[in-house]
Amino acid sequence: MPTTHSAPPPGSTPPPEAVPHPVPGQDPRVRWALTLAVIVVGVVTVRPMGVTGRGLAVAALFALCTAALLARGLPENATTQRFAPLWLTGGVLAAAGLIAVSSSGTGYLFAFFLAGHIGYRLETKWALALAALCSVLCAGVLYFGLGPGHQQLPWTLGLSTGATVLVGILNRSQRQAVRAVIAASESAERAARAEARTAVLAERGRIARDVHDVLAHSLAGINMQLELTDALIETGDLEKVREANAKAHALVKESLRQAQWTVHALREDALPLLETLTAMVESSGHRGALTVTGTVRELPTRVTQNLLRIAQEALTNSARHAPGGSAGVELTFAVGSTTLKIRNGPGTSEVTAGPGSGMGLIGMRERVALLEGTVTAGPVTEGPDRGGWQVEAVIPG
Repeated sequence: MPTTHSAPPPGSTPPPEAVPHPVPGQDPRVRWALTLAVIVVGVVTVRPMGVTGRGLAVAALFALCTAALLARGLPENATTQRFAPLWLTGGVLAAAGLIAVSSSGTGYLFAFFLAGHIGYRLETKWALALAALCSVLCAGVLYFGLGPGHQQLPWTLGLSTGATVLVGILNRSQRQAVRAVIAASESAERAARAEARTAVLAERGRIARDVHDVLAHSLAGINMQLELTDALIETGDLEKVREANAKAHALVKESLRQAQWTVHALREDALPLLETLTAMVESSGHRGALTVTGTVRELPTRVTQNLLRIAQEALTNSARHAPGGSAGVELTFAVGSTTLKIRNGPGTSEVTAGPGSGMGLIGMRERVALLEGTVTAGPVTEGPDRGGWQVEAVIPG
């Protein structure tokens, strides 16, 4: 039987769905290590760097490039995504400016890494546009000799700085695909858990119906006979007392047999429909009242179990509310359906049964609904059984 999932106790490890899933290829430790490596190499190699003149300009641009590169570690949320184009554009301008004013060093690495992050952080069309701007600026600085470092670096190197945007776009696509798979698996897991909870509730309803069928009916019948016995004792009619006592014993035996049927049903064991239904009809005191029409075939276990329970419910109600009346059971095997009809005539004895649980018809409708069938119940208004009651269940298949 499916089990429910309870919340973890305080201090315990949260369930898997509560833990953020790392995206392959996006280990933040690797990203931070590369970022720090670029900055350290830049500090060691980029020249001149000082507090006056061109050295101050190099230091200021280097600080801007460093800030733009460190911003790669900002979380991806609405706020950072809104300002990402601004600080990435500023970083590209600072990287091109650093190449222009520095005389040596690895300042071009900032352009390469920023262009890669542009592809990862921005939408494709904006990423390609900003990466193209990066390539044009860096190549233009070197091609037109706008800075002292242009003699050491070919202009094609500047043109290639924007190419790393493709790596960023591929990483972003991979991230989105992985997250989509994770979201789909989590959604499937939630659906499976909801289905398991539904199955548990359905099983509880089924057990409740079976317990009602066995206990409510059996105990009500036994109680009726015992109350009748008490009333007869006061009259001194020992013969009728023995008769009522014998009926009470018969009801106990019948209750034990019904309990066995319930155990079989709960264990999903298949009961033979015709043999069980025949025994049930005969035990209710209506020998030969079962009529079978059509070609008999084996039915699914669930259908057999529910048809037997419906018959048990209807026969028990017939005995309680129409004691002494006739009863008939019809089982019809059609091409596309199976129909069970239980009809009883008006009672010939005084009704002494106490009030029932009121769940009989509800239980029938629930059982038939689970099988996508229909059930009707109501008084008989014509024929020899006029004044009686009829229950008819139609199960498709």
